[in-house]
Amino acid sequence: MLYPLAETTECDFKRELETKKPKSWLKSVSAFANGIGGKLIFGIDDSGEIVGIIDAQKSAEAISDLIKTRITPTPQFVLTLEKEQEKSVLILTIEAGRATPYYYKADGIREAYVRIGNESIVAPDYILNELILKGKNQSFDALTSDVKKEEYSFTLLEATYYERTLLKMEPKDYFSFCLADKKGYLTNAGRLFADQYIVYNSRVFCTRWNGLEKGSVFDDALDDKEFEGNLIYLLRSTSDFIKNNSKVRFYKDVEYRVDKPDYAERAVTEALVNALIHRDYIVSGSEVHIDMYDDRLEISSPGGMFDGKAVQEHTIADIGSMRRNPVIADLFHRMKFMERRGSGLKKIISETEKLPGYNESLKPIFYSDGSSFRVILKNVNYGTTKVSDKVSDKVSDKVSDKVSDKLNEKEKCFFNVLMTLAKQHDFVTTKVVAEAAGMPEATTRRYLAKFSKMDIIVSDGKNRSKKYYLKNTSMTEANP
Repeated sequence: MLYPLAETTECDFKRELETKKPKSWLKSVSAFANGIGGKLIFGIDDSGEIVGIIDAQKSAEAISDLIKTRITPTPQFVLTLEKEQEKSVLILTIEAGRATPYYYKADGIREAYVRIGNESIVAPDYILNELILKGKNQSFDALTSDVKKEEYSFTLLEATYYERTLLKMEPKDYFSFCLADKKGYLTNAGRLFADQYIVYNSRVFCTRWNGLEKGSVFDDALDDKEFEGNLIYLLRSTSDFIKNNSKVRFYKDVEYRVDKPDYAERAVTEALVNALIHRDYIVSGSEVHIDMYDDRLEISSPGGMFDGKAVQEHTIADIGSMRRNPVIADLFHRMKFMERRGSGLKKIISETEKLPGYNESLKPIFYSDGSSFRVILKNVNYGTTKVSDKVSDKVSDKVSDKVSDKLNEKEKCFFNVLMTLAKQHDFVTTKVVAEAAGMPEATTRRYLAKFSKMDIIVSDGKNRSKKYYLKNTSMTEANP
């Protein structure tokens, strides 16, 4: 048999069987049963060297007896004997349990353990609570609260449900969708969809950082928002925050314009939905975090993979649909925010791969541990922006502040198109602006003339060969 080179999340080495202080290895039995299962290998030291077990038969009997008397409930396990280098090695295989939590009990102590990295630690309260629910085949979102439905409103939920399904949400649907029980008491899922903010952990903190690393929100954040309450509101608000802090560049092909957004909109939506649906709401004082940097977008949520295994140890294509909050997931599926078959992570990858300028180095990254899950989306336009583009960004921001109050709505739309073009090109022509703005060239010339009079742009040339530039005096005011 080939053994791991070192202890891992799913494997623990023991040089010998400790019977006087069995907690040293029984805590790993508890942790494996509470997680994804694992192996305890007796007769191998921490360095991976095979030292062997003396009297393997007696040791095997002691292992079985100690598990049955010290671990409750008794987990499923298998003991096998292997011969390596003429030495006996005992392999104890613990199955992932369904009757969680599995406790170690002795000397008045009753503790449940979980596996974090290559260590077995006492389960924190929020993990223990989740293990208890799992053992009862229940989920947090399906638990009934002491809150009456009649005390709250659901305007946003009902309006969104109709908008996305063309079906009116009837009173009976609250029971059939498991948002309330027959007596009218809301489940936790129902509380999360109420218009009012009644689940404290239903929050998202969003920050657009200046640069590539975090800093002080007061000094190093270009934008920051805190949203709390209804899950649909959180999804829409966070989507808007990301859009407002992203850019859509474009380039001209032979026959048409090709948009180059920083991030794939569908990939962002899938990542946000994943964070809101699969997060652990039991963790006290927790929230989803969205951190935007120049080169990436990170979405972090409380709670690791529901099956206990780190997502980076999975093949993304093979990840099944295991949901920590099935009621919330079902309703999001009904409203077509997500697919039922658990393909969200694959969709994030496939949608990102469609972006112009994508290459393998820009592939989304997924990471999880026992307490959190993180999605990292790379900005496909990062590193492609010239210094002149950065100058243009600062100029257009300054000009926007200068003219915004003097324009009607149509002029503002035209101005936004003009500024976007100015960030992408050294100069623009009437034809290019007209095509981008979707208006006749005659109207475009009239608007360009107005902005020339407002001292925002200058022109060079005549008639069809005329070129327009951001005014040089403005550009000299902005340092790259």
